Amino acid sequence: MLTRPDVAIVGAGPVGLAIAWRCASRGLRVTVHDPAPGSGASHVAAGMLSPVAEAYFGEHELTGLLAESAARWPRFAADLAEASGADVGYRADGTLVVGLTADDLAEARRLWSYQQGLGLPITPLRPSELRDREPALAPRVRGGAVAPGDHQVDPRRLVPALRAAAERAGAVLRPARVGALSEMDARVTVVAAGCGAADLTELPVRPVKGQVLRLRAPGRGAPDFRHVIRGYADGESIYLVPRDSGEVVVGATVEERADTEVTAGAVLRLLRAAVDLVPELAEYDLVEATAGLRPGTPDNAPIIGPLPGRPGVLVATGHHRHGIVLTPVTADLVTDLIVTGEPDPLLAPFTPDRFGKESRWN
Repeated sequence: MLTRPDVAIVGAGPVGLAIAWRCASRGLRVTVHDPAPGSGASHVAAGMLSPVAEAYFGEHELTGLLAESAARWPRFAADLAEASGADVGYRADGTLVVGLTADDLAEARRLWSYQQGLGLPITPLRPSELRDREPALAPRVRGGAVAPGDHQVDPRRLVPALRAAAERAGAVLRPARVGALSEMDARVTVVAAGCGAADLTELPVRPVKGQVLRLRAPGRGAPDFRHVIRGYADGESIYLVPRDSGEVVVGATVEERADTEVTAGAVLRLLRAAVDLVPELAEYDLVEATAGLRPGTPDNAPIIGPLPGRPGVLVATGHHRHGIVLTPVTADLVTDLIVTGEPDPLLAPFTPDRFGKESRWN
């Protein structure tokens, strides 16, 4: 006779697998349900851990959660490497935020001023100081800043590592689609299904399309820059994420659409902005152009906690641009809630009950 699991998790992206690993490591019987693990937004994600560069106006509580989770990432990465035997590509080189034109720099400075007002670690640099750190930057770049605590990880290495760690801890992966919560038979069900959470929970989670490019350095050597570079190039928001493997991830569009088609216009805009900031990228190979769907919410913040009116159902979705950086704190908060029954105060601004029925599709 099969033993009823303590925890059934719907979704095997980074968040779902991290919850499975943490729960199984604490002795709970865990099953994870997903027909295609790691094939959602994480497969397209760049893996930036950016509590500073991603701090935007009006998102004070979210910024606090980002900073808390980013602070947990070094230990999380070390624990995961030990548990899985895999390197997840965690790098702590920091992030440069730059502006190509005077208008771009003015826009960037406006955001830096806000971030500094929150006490976040970001330091403006002169153009010469920027190029001392990254000589590959274009001479046209007017200025920038450094966020030394904004790091990166490789999501395409993270997901297999989390799966290995979860399975080694005793979690069982079931490669099947879940069509309704009534199909789950466990003490606690966790919905970590990204955009799929909308149909399962009726929460206002919507798809936000992002198109991303992957380049490769000639000769498969490491790129000639080490920092993540984020910024503005003639009004186009862009990021460049270098990997030791020679890959550079270039992204990303933000589109209120639900398709995953790659468009010529998006590729053109991303490549033009990337080459404007780092001219040598014109000589790199274009090896992939893809699109994914981020799970967005009306206030751009994740939804984490008990589902109203559904005892025994927890939700961990709606992470939008922040799914990778928020993986450690989401896994810890959900696991602690399952084990102790007591919600951490960090959860209060992000619980599902902040949305009324009338806001479902807003």
